[in-house]
Amino acid sequence: MAKKRSGGGLTGTQQAAKFLGVSVLSGAVLAGIALPAAGALGLAAKGTVEGFDEIPSNLKTPPLSQRTTILDSEGGLLATVYSRDRKVVPLDKISPYMQKAIVAIEDGRFYEHGAIDLKGVLRAINRNAQSGGVAQGASTLTQQYVKNVFVEEAGDDPEKVAQATQQTIGRKVRELKFAIQVEEELGKKKILENYLNITFFGQQAYGIEAASQRYFSKRAADLTLGEAAMMAGLVQSPSRYDPINDIQEATKRRNVVLQRMADVKDISQAEADKAKESPLKLKVKSPKNGCITAVDGAGFFCDYVRKTILTDPVFGKTAEERQKLWNLGGLTVKTTLDPRAQAAANEAAVAKIYKNDPVAASVVQVQPGSGKILSMGQSRPYGLDQKQNQTTLNLAVGSKMGGTTYGFQVGSTFKPITAAAALEKGLSPAQSFDTPWKINIPEQDYTRCDGKPAGYANWEIGNELKSEEGSFDMTSALGKSINTYFAKLEQMAGLCETITMAKNVGYERELGKKVKELPSITLGAQESTPLDMATVYATFANRGMYCTPVAIESVKAANGDKLNVPQTKCSRAMSERTADTINQMLKGVVEDGTGTRAGLSDRDNAGKTGTTNDRKDAWFVGYTPNLSTAVWVGDDVGEKKSMYDLNIGGEYYDKVCGGCLPGPIWKIAMTGALNASETPGFAPISVPRAEKPKDKEKEGDEGPNKPNKPRKPRDGKPGDTNPFPGITLPPGVIGGPGDDNGRGGNR
Repeated sequence: MAKKRSGGGLTGTQQAAKFLGVSVLSGAVLAGIALPAAGALGLAAKGTVEGFDEIPSNLKTPPLSQRTTILDSEGGLLATVYSRDRKVVPLDKISPYMQKAIVAIEDGRFYEHGAIDLKGVLRAINRNAQSGGVAQGASTLTQQYVKNVFVEEAGDDPEKVAQATQQTIGRKVRELKFAIQVEEELGKKKILENYLNITFFGQQAYGIEAASQRYFSKRAADLTLGEAAMMAGLVQSPSRYDPINDIQEATKRRNVVLQRMADVKDISQAEADKAKESPLKLKVKSPKNGCITAVDGAGFFCDYVRKTILTDPVFGKTAEERQKLWNLGGLTVKTTLDPRAQAAANEAAVAKIYKNDPVAASVVQVQPGSGKILSMGQSRPYGLDQKQNQTTLNLAVGSKMGGTTYGFQVGSTFKPITAAAALEKGLSPAQSFDTPWKINIPEQDYTRCDGKPAGYANWEIGNELKSEEGSFDMTSALGKSINTYFAKLEQMAGLCETITMAKNVGYERELGKKVKELPSITLGAQESTPLDMATVYATFANRGMYCTPVAIESVKAANGDKLNVPQTKCSRAMSERTADTINQMLKGVVEDGTGTRAGLSDRDNAGKTGTTNDRKDAWFVGYTPNLSTAVWVGDDVGEKKSMYDLNIGGEYYDKVCGGCLPGPIWKIAMTGALNASETPGFAPISVPRAEKPKDKEKEGDEGPNKPNKPRKPRDGKPGDTNPFPGITLPPGVIGGPGDDNGRGGNR
């Protein structure tokens, strides 16, 4: 039985024997079995490696996890994201002082020995025997490098990390075997370069470049003698010698390195003494990692980009491949985010709603014709601190992309889709219906795409106000958002045709759900997302061409290779004439309809309000020929509450409506995002209107026997001054400026 010391440990001789067994036998002798006649001495020299397997490619060029840089469309920094904060640099971009310091303190005979240092092993045995413990190791820089490669590959997997660091003879043998091959194939300079790029220096910094930036806010190439000595000293124990937490301990360790450099003649004793007298002058740069660091409230967009890389097959066939790409990092991702639009969207989102208000706002902007997502803004800041009203829930998108599980009912913002379906079927914008305040329509009058009735019950539809009855054509019904009109219009256009049009314009894309074939869809009873709705309306602006939304313009890998990125896919959803007609009719919404408070005075613009039943969701979605913006306002926490009697953004609202809160937010976002010098107009088109009944042709908007007040032409035609020529509007149809007049789902 082995003798033990009084303290229960092994004697000095036994410790030496143990170290010899591990360091020499497991390293030299056992590994020597695989070498033809080389033996232990062959290992110490730079001899042959014949008989070994091929060296793994990861040891030649290790897959080092690096920081990913996310840029806006103009190349400005949006955010830096990493699982390892690292930037790989070549050896000629690393200070010569740093190269000498790390060799001096970690492996002074690095350039003289092979994969193992036999003299070092014997020296360590002697030192450990004298101390009565394992006071000194004998791993060479090459062996440390091999070990670091396996640890790096293990990532954050605790089980794999344990396997890569377990103190077993098998691992030591394997490590040494690869160290011999690395020496043969890479050479000393490349090993040193790789080592300095893979090593952990504390404070979340991996590799010398990131560490140099962290502690001194400078490039690794510019490190001075004293700075390099401090950095080299960190490797042995980054936490113990952390200069940020213990400047005295870090200084002592730096001085040890300086003296070692003098001992091995890398510097003179005078240089070492002078450097020892200088205090450590840190210039610490705080680590900035993740989408929480994104500028102008773009954290939600940044996270959308991350989700795109993790979910789109263009970045890898499997989820595992895509996750590996993201974790490996080193990517330069140029996005579609327009800095001007993002600043405007962020300003708009917080201008009318405070972060601690009972409701939240989402603002998202899309470029017609390209599908490029230009901005994503929210009234609640991006982050994890709920006490500061932060959230990571992206209200603009569905759950797959980090957003809501169910989306939001869209209210009357769906009605233009029904109108487009009707126009495509050949119905005229002059199609009018004389409707009462409330109507009942049998569900079996609506036919699903499989030819079956939509149901067998009676569907009761009502307008908010009793005064909202009479004769309306498509233009006036859109302008005043008349529910009963659109229930009848959908009946004529066809439920299946309406559903098909919704799919054509991308209505169901983000949530990934199948649209239910129910007549109530025309009143916006089904859910969607702000990104979906901005894309739907971008289709109108793009004269009927739907383009899938995209967030990434280009991606470069760490080695400079360009990666494939998702491309927008455009398809014709409706004819140009249909889209042009919708554009002219929706201009009326912002000119004298429910969206007057949102209208822009310096350019063609169009849009639609939407307020759902019980006012749980309020919308304004609108556009110019070159920008589409969707604004949603509602309760984003827990069970959705109705928006009555609320203080929002310092103002009191007895009832929130699409035109009175989302509308003004939309106006701020559009005004800030658009360049005043670019004012393209919608394609001019004559929109037919319903004729007035002859017996009422003298009654106008201002009452019987009074002339109609001239109004701005809606389609650019001279003389088209009456917004509703040929029809008499009952009292109360025209509400106050931009107000939904208390209407629920039809606004």
